[in-house]
Amino acid sequence: MLHKVSFCVIISPFLWLCVHPFRLKYVKSFVPFALQSSPSESSAVPESAPHKFATRAVHAGCEPELNSWAVVPPISLATTFTQSYPGDKPGVDDLNSYGGGFFYSRQANPTRGAIERAIANVEGGKHCSVFASGLAATQAVIQLLSSGDHVIVMDGIYGGTTGMFRNILTNLCNITFTSMPVDDISAIQAAYEASGERTKLIWLESPTNPLLKTADIRAVAQFAKSNGILVAVDSTFMSPFLQHPLQLGADIVVHSVTKYIAGHSDVLMGAAITDSDAISKKLRALQNFCGAVPSPFECYLALRGLKTLHLRMAASQKNAMAVASFLEGHPAVEKVVYPGLKSYEQYELAKSQTDGPGAMLSVYFKGGLPAAGAFLSKLKVFALAVSLGAVESLACSPAIMTHTALSQADRDKIGLSDGLVRLSLGIEDEGDLLADLQQALSDLNLP
Repeated sequence: MLHKVSFCVIISPFLWLCVHPFRLKYVKSFVPFALQSSPSESSAVPESAPHKFATRAVHAGCEPELNSWAVVPPISLATTFTQSYPGDKPGVDDLNSYGGGFFYSRQANPTRGAIERAIANVEGGKHCSVFASGLAATQAVIQLLSSGDHVIVMDGIYGGTTGMFRNILTNLCNITFTSMPVDDISAIQAAYEASGERTKLIWLESPTNPLLKTADIRAVAQFAKSNGILVAVDSTFMSPFLQHPLQLGADIVVHSVTKYIAGHSDVLMGAAITDSDAISKKLRALQNFCGAVPSPFECYLALRGLKTLHLRMAASQKNAMAVASFLEGHPAVEKVVYPGLKSYEQYELAKSQTDGPGAMLSVYFKGGLPAAGAFLSKLKVFALAVSLGAVESLACSPAIMTHTALSQADRDKIGLSDGLVRLSLGIEDEGDLLADLQQALSDLNLP
C-alpha cells in the first residue's frame, strides 16, 4: 500500500505536466476568437473566424469546465465570491471574467460571461454585454450619450423602443430624438444640420418591427463615420445567423435575446455587441452600476438556445417563405411584406446585406381590423400572442397589441394600419401551418 501511495505522489506531477498542455489546447480550441490570446478584453479579432457558424454556435463560450470538465457550463448562482486576501479576486484567469476576476455577481458572473462570449462570437464582434431585456440593452446604448445630444431614429421601429425614447429618455436624459425615413442620405444630412450638429447616434432597426423596412446599413454608416456619429442597429429580426451589422459599418448591434437567440419563449434578455474597447468599457460600467443584468439561469437557457439557432432559423425561414407565397395569392389579402418575396420593395438591398430573408412577415388584410381580428381569432396552430422568434408560430395585431405607444396619426403616417397582422414563423410542420391559415381564412367576410 505504501508503495502505491509513493508512486502516486511521485507520478502525479508528471501526469499533470503531460495532461496540462493538452487540456489548455483543448480548452482554447473553441474559445471565441476575440479572446483566444488572453482573458483581457483588449485582444484583437482576427479577420476570419476559425470555424463555421454552426460549430461556433454550439461550442463558443462552452469550454469544458476547468474543475470537472463538464461539457455544459455550470449555472453559477452565487452572488458573491470568496477572496483569499482582501482585494485578491478569484477567477482572474477565467475567460468569463475577462481578466477582472469575480467579486459580486452584478459585476461579473461565470454563466453570464459564457453567454456574452458566445453571442460576441456568432455576431462576429469583439465584446458583448447582456442585460435583463432588449429594452434594457437599448437604454444602455442611449446612456452612452450626454444631456443635450440628438439621435436620428429610423421610422417605423418597435413600439417599445419608440415609447422609451419619447416618454422616458427625452425628459429623463434631456436627449432629443428625430424619427424619420433613412433611405435618403441627404435627408439624414439635413436632420444632422438642423440639430446644430448635436447628432451623436443614428438608431436603425433592420428590418423594422413590424413593417419590415430594410435600412441601407452600409450607406448610413458611411455618412455617420464621416461626421463622427455612432450607428446602432437593432438586428433582432435577422439574428446573428442572417445579418452582421458590424461588418457593414455599424458601431453597436442590439438584440432582444428573448427572440431568436434564446428561441423558446422562456428567456427575457437583451445584448449589445461592439468592436470598440471604449464603448464596451462604458457598457460594462452601465451593467454594473445600473444593475439591469439577467439571472444566471436565464444566461444558461440563452446559451442552450443559441446552440440550435442555425437549425431553428433555417426551419422557420423555410416555413416563412411557404406561408408568404401562399398568402400573397389569397383574395382576402391586400399585400404581403416579406424580404424573401420578389414583390418586396427593397428585395435587392435586403439580399445584399443579409444571408436570408428571415422568418417574419406582415400581412395587410382587406377589410381592416374586423377581417384581421376574425382571422386571428380562428387560428389554432398559430398562437395569438406578442413576441417572436420562438419555436412556436405566433400571430398578432401590432396596432392594438405591440404598438399602442403610437397614436393613430403616428400609425397612419408610417403605414401601420389596423388591418396589419404580423406573423412569426416557428419550426412546426409546413403543411400544418398552411392548413391552419387556410381554415382561418375560410368564410372571411370580404369587403
